[in-house]
Amino acid sequence: MEKIMLPDRFEGLEGKRDKFDITKIIKPVEDGIDKINDLYEEMESSNRGSFLILKGKSGCGKTTFLKTLDIFIEDVEIMTILNDMDLVESINELTSTTSKLRIIIIEGRESLLDSSFREINNAVHSINQFIRSKNGKSTLLVWPCNDEDIIETLVATAGNIGGTALLDLDETYFEFHGPDKSYFLEIAKQTVELLNNGKSLLDFGITDEEAWSLIEDVNTIGKYLKKINKTIRKNKKFVESLLKREPCKMWVLVLAGNEPDKDVAALTKGEYLTADVNRMLVSTDANIVRELKQYPEKIGILANYFDCRIIYIPLVTTLSVIRDFSGNKLKETLKQKNLTEKGDGTGVGRLLNSELAKMINSDYKAKGKKGKTGSNSIAAFEKLTEIASTNDKILNKSFGEALKEAGLIKEFEAEVNFGSGLTRRTDLVCKTDSGEIRMEFMWRKNTSQAAIANYTLTKLFNYGKAIGFFEKNLL
Repeated sequence: MEKIMLPDRFEGLEGKRDKFDITKIIKPVEDGIDKINDLYEEMESSNRGSFLILKGKSGCGKTTFLKTLDIFIEDVEIMTILNDMDLVESINELTSTTSKLRIIIIEGRESLLDSSFREINNAVHSINQFIRSKNGKSTLLVWPCNDEDIIETLVATAGNIGGTALLDLDETYFEFHGPDKSYFLEIAKQTVELLNNGKSLLDFGITDEEAWSLIEDVNTIGKYLKKINKTIRKNKKFVESLLKREPCKMWVLVLAGNEPDKDVAALTKGEYLTADVNRMLVSTDANIVRELKQYPEKIGILANYFDCRIIYIPLVTTLSVIRDFSGNKLKETLKQKNLTEKGDGTGVGRLLNSELAKMINSDYKAKGKKGKTGSNSIAAFEKLTEIASTNDKILNKSFGEALKEAGLIKEFEAEVNFGSGLTRRTDLVCKTDSGEIRMEFMWRKNTSQAAIANYTLTKLFNYGKAIGFFEKNLL
């Protein structure tokens, strides 16, 4: 089961901004944005900069709010004076800005433990001088605080040094509460999905009901994300306790004559082709769905634990692999079906260009090649499905030989048991550098989104039963 990436502070998210579009998870805090806009209007009309004391509980999202204001306000420059930088020197070194508005965040000095009275006094003197200067007329300096004592000190010092140039007439500081609680679940869901390749909270064993219940006794988004993280790690520990040996992966390979690549795409998410449990559950009304819904907190975590993926194998790739790597028994069977048993040597090449190879090699950005399919190929594949209906083992073994020849796996075994016993043995168990992959081959003349969902969910359920997953409660 993969590690969760879920920062509960902006510092943990800031380094990911170049890789991820964090605008998808940042919610506007309207009263905070209104306050900044109001200060900007005042700055324009008074032709000078401004100073804001921003009060808020630890973890309420002050830093996130300030450092993502460029999402909601046009032409704004955001800078930070870090806590290891000399505050007075940093302010005195500021030059003019070409942006409509510049926001300077005085970071890491949220309580009196972080700053001395002398530093505060000297800093406020420098702030007062700077915002009155030509270089500072478009600059808003913000001092975030979470401690009452430093707020009192800042307000008193600012009042004595700058008066109304530093302090508002009606409120000497602005109290920031962060996003409303009604946004907490949405923020958690979108953060998990963005930073974990499309995975949902359900994939980590948390239903919406449980996620809502975790909101009850928290008052900041930071605390909520931390509770979500703790619950996910607890679930991970539970699943790992069921299997002492190295966990295996369970991948479903879809091979069908109607080439259902779009149906497979509809049931997967992210570049890993991860099985989308939510989509699968609504794609079929088979009995397995009713069975799994008895265990709502376990459905997603089961798929995540087995790294369940659904991978489409192109028809032409399948035919090439079977012809190139068929054993004597399969060659004889192919002859009986009036199929060409001689290969053309393209099997390995086509396999290396498939989505399956990309997944084994962790080459997620590359796209597998489908190839052109003619009517003769479709007719030939349909005869392969007839063979699979009575003896898919000889077909699956050909894939094992091809995977080994292509250097994608080290070795393989067919029809291998798992756990305390599956209702049907794994089609192919492959040993790779990154661990064991259990491949389940879905051979069909024609298939559909519902049928693929039903097949995958049934396999997941059987694997879960084999390790006693449904008999135990989450910790």
